[in-house]
Amino acid sequence: MKRMNMAALVAVATVLAHPFRTLAAAASTKPEPKLRLTAPTLPAMPRAIAGTVRADGSDPATLIRALNGAFDEFKTTHAREIEEIKAGKTDVLTKDKLDAINATLTELQTAVDDQARINAAAKLGDGAIIGDIKADPDYTKAFKAHMRRGDNASAEVRAAMQKGTDTDGGYLAPIEWDRTIGEKLKKISPMRAESRVITISVAGFKKYFSDRNVGSGWVGETASRPATTTPQIGVLDFVPGELYANPAISQQLLDDAAIDLEEWLGQEVDTEFSRQEGIGFLSGDGANKPYGILTYVTGAANAARHPYGAIKAVNSGDAAKLTGDGFVDLMYDLPSEFAGNAKLYINRQSLGAARKLKDGQGNFLWQPSYALGQPQTLNGAPIVEMPDMPTAGAGNVAALYGDMEATYLVVDRIGIRVLRDPYSNKPFVHFYTTKRVGGGVHNPEPMRALKIAVNA
Repeated sequence: MKRMNMAALVAVATVLAHPFRTLAAAASTKPEPKLRLTAPTLPAMPRAIAGTVRADGSDPATLIRALNGAFDEFKTTHAREIEEIKAGKTDVLTKDKLDAINATLTELQTAVDDQARINAAAKLGDGAIIGDIKADPDYTKAFKAHMRRGDNASAEVRAAMQKGTDTDGGYLAPIEWDRTIGEKLKKISPMRAESRVITISVAGFKKYFSDRNVGSGWVGETASRPATTTPQIGVLDFVPGELYANPAISQQLLDDAAIDLEEWLGQEVDTEFSRQEGIGFLSGDGANKPYGILTYVTGAANAARHPYGAIKAVNSGDAAKLTGDGFVDLMYDLPSEFAGNAKLYINRQSLGAARKLKDGQGNFLWQPSYALGQPQTLNGAPIVEMPDMPTAGAGNVAALYGDMEATYLVVDRIGIRVLRDPYSNKPFVHFYTTKRVGGGVHNPEPMRALKIAVNA
């Protein structure tokens, strides 16, 4: 996406701010504060004007200054909107300006978060090896030849099951492919990044649970010791479903173009898989897919599935919207032993509404990042944007709060497998790519859900 230079950006900021200031002056005797988004190399404006912000190596201090300047402008404009409402007049220009600044806050915060991830990744270096698994250059070469020409005649590739399955022309993707796509999925899918992830080598995974029903009592020195209650063992099955993508490319392009097969397939796979995973981990019904975490909330389809019960729902206190008291109730309902690693999971639209909430002293509950690597917060809780979370509406679960790693388990079965299919859709060659993945709640206690409803 084309970026705006400094001169163009300042011009856009002037155009954005001017109509609000000019027309608002007729209705108010107070001077309009100047928009403070004027830091050098500022990378963001509202989406509709400047496009999406990306972290691209911009000076982190500049991003932080721009973010906090935008928040100051947001607070000032929001205060004006409230004054207008109290006075019985609603200025659409003020509302539009507030919405524009809100969108800019979102873009700037995203840029700060992305820059922090880039910096963290850079510290790891480019040559990191996961565990003791090393890349196999010979197999990678044979795999690419198989993708381009359907060449699976290599005796070395046929020699071992772990290197390929020549009976149907399918191959397990090379380690570096599998690792790269897995890392991309982790960056794109917040649920995968926040959850506990394990890899299994069998068809499923079973987790055993004690019902904690252990009896005990106080006795005298010579008193009898009758039998106490014995805990019972429960079991949960985590059975992987299968994700697939089936991208196609013409045979002529495969023959003639020097395409980067790894990059192309990786982009196709991580985009489709991350989209499907995000839906499955949140709301999947368990039928050939994960059990979504939202289905374990009190009153939902899988509320009775776990031996420890459902994820407790806390009402927002209003039948149709988020409230500050609702977030406070949500956070303090979580037991203190889980609060240390707790985060707030919410979608972007709901987060925009939550930015307007204040505490009893008039302070905004939402606060931006004040340093690179520090998250945005709401009532002190780190925020994770979860695109597939429901929006704030009557009866919806608009936010989750808790320790996701202690709550949700993602189960990966081996890795990614590719089947080359030149026959089904001539002249195109399809690359049928599959990954078996499952998931479900392994402990509901470290999580709470915010439901849009009045308190009973």
